[in-house]
Amino acid sequence: MSDLPSVIVREAVPDDAQTILNFIVGLAEFEHEPRSTVKATVASIRRDGFGEQRLFETLIAERNGEPLGMALFFPHYSTWTGTPALYLEDLFIVPEARGTGAGFALMQALARIAEQRGWARLDLSVLDWNPAREFYHRLGMTHESEWLLYRLDADGIADLA
Repeated sequence: MSDLPSVIVREAVPDDAQTILNFIVGLAEFEHEPRSTVKATVASIRRDGFGEQRLFETLIAERNGEPLGMALFFPHYSTWTGTPALYLEDLFIVPEARGTGAGFALMQALARIAEQRGWARLDLSVLDWNPAREFYHRLGMTHESEWLLYRLDADGIADLA
């Protein structure tokens, strides 16, 4: 048994916007991206995560009131199952809390949300070099190797439009 207090997972509130932004910056750094690649702001997080037209939800993992990490997610739609599915955009745990159960607690909370809402899948993308891939495999997730991620950025959208 661990002597560490339990990890608590809770829904984020507007006052967590700076913490969420800090986690996003931490994730960019983990992915070897410069801070300047993060364009999100406290204002955009409040607007899009807590405003009238909510575009995402966030769970915060804490121990003794100290934020350890987050899961930022939103619904998308599976035409094959005919149901919404949960898309996990970002899962981030501060380096000193990795391996302490915070990631598992967040993933378990996400699975409960998907189950309660009748969402048939939990999907995410992960970089091929990310050691968290093993964590996802241990949770029972499968790697969809036939599917490749494609992206059109803002410049490409403007050109195509």
